[in-house]
Amino acid sequence: MATATSVLDALEPGSFWGHFGALTKIPRPSRQEEPVIEHVRAWAGHRGYELEQDSGRNLVIRVPATPGRESAPVLILQGHLDMVCERDAASPNDPAEGRIVLVRDDDWLTADGTTLGADDGVAIAAMMALVEDESLPHGPLELLMTVAEEVGLEGANALDGSLITGSTMINLDSEVDGVLTVGCAGSTDTWIRVDASRAPWDADAVALSVVASGGLGGHSGAEIHLGRANAIKVLGRVLREANATVPFRLVSLDGGKSRNAIPRDAIAVCSIGRDQASAFRSAVDAATAVVRDAYAKTDAGATVTVEDTDAAADAWTEEATVHLLDVVALVPTGPLAMSPDFKGLVETSTSLGEVMTEGGRLTLHSLSRSSNDAAMPEVIASLDAAAQLGGGAIEVKHNYNGWRPDLDSRVLAVSRAVYERLFGEPPVVTAVHAGLETAVIGTKVTYPLDMLAIGPQIEAPHSPDERVMISSVERFWRLLVAVVDEFSTETR
Repeated sequence: MATATSVLDALEPGSFWGHFGALTKIPRPSRQEEPVIEHVRAWAGHRGYELEQDSGRNLVIRVPATPGRESAPVLILQGHLDMVCERDAASPNDPAEGRIVLVRDDDWLTADGTTLGADDGVAIAAMMALVEDESLPHGPLELLMTVAEEVGLEGANALDGSLITGSTMINLDSEVDGVLTVGCAGSTDTWIRVDASRAPWDADAVALSVVASGGLGGHSGAEIHLGRANAIKVLGRVLREANATVPFRLVSLDGGKSRNAIPRDAIAVCSIGRDQASAFRSAVDAATAVVRDAYAKTDAGATVTVEDTDAAADAWTEEATVHLLDVVALVPTGPLAMSPDFKGLVETSTSLGEVMTEGGRLTLHSLSRSSNDAAMPEVIASLDAAAQLGGGAIEVKHNYNGWRPDLDSRVLAVSRAVYERLFGEPPVVTAVHAGLETAVIGTKVTYPLDMLAIGPQIEAPHSPDERVMISSVERFWRLLVAVVDEFSTETR
């Protein structure tokens, strides 16, 4: 197992991996993309490409056609500049500071203790490498690089559609090898906020921290069907069961780091009577044993531990503690309906991504998804009911509708034919239960935008286990180059 940036040196295509390696050294968390924006600006300026930026900070780079392909229609290639910056607590590396240490394990590239940023560094590296290679023919291209994709497609939502002129777009943010993606789920964020009574710390109480950890986490859309442990729900369940036999007062409950990642960690601080501390630990252990058994097949490392911690000034009352843990239990998480169009694909889901304590308020942030827009109101109604029953209120932010498949699409037909020619077998054509910027970008122009998404095999995005299959990158590259070539033989 090799562990240095030099692991990229022998990989092909060399230009692609060179750009990918450079991106791993640039901080690019969502809403803080300025360093990578400047990196792209410098690259475009050096090559003499026209670059425009809208008020949402999205970039459009116009690349002239190669000789003889000037009359081809404009083709848009699209990906996002930001990445989810997750890291293991003990790791010295941090993507948010441009510290990603690459690790090669046979046919896989991953990172040491952090997210890799293949989502969506693959897209940016592929665009840059393709237009740099003068041996690769193409018509006029528009490279659309968006920001803040990982936080509700904010960049795409703010896109000035007048900056793009092409009527065909290939999104490079798919994460499954051999798949042509033609649709995606829409999404809605909700925040349930419950205010509950707190009282001063009990003089004879001790403070214990209860930590849920060890789950695999992952993407709350693409991997929601795997039934993985949600650390917030696990912790809430264990605490609620423990509270039924050993009442305590909740001081705080916090967990999750990203709205679109299945939480891997959550922590609660509890106030327990000194003479009940041992019984509380035993109750937590008993509840944890049941939870570990429930997730033995999906998250063998999931567990809940108890440690001593410092006392606080106050805590929620025992009554309020019961009340808040009931609300956590009521919030649904996981698949809610399966797609009638694509076998094995989740149609509708919701995921509790973050929980936060702020004074006497507990906030539960969920991300709900559906490719069936008509199904979303029922999901939101269930979350609203949980808020109402908890005596709280709900805030709803609708992000975007689903991208509906068009199986008669021209870009689909061309890409399918090219794929079969290259690899001798038909591709899988499907939709994804995740948000793709295509769903939003298609609404930003005044004409129909024919769209498709492709990409290499990326597993466990949004978690420190993220990895990309090296051989699938080569296939993705060949497909992209050939499809771009094929489109450039057509005329406007």
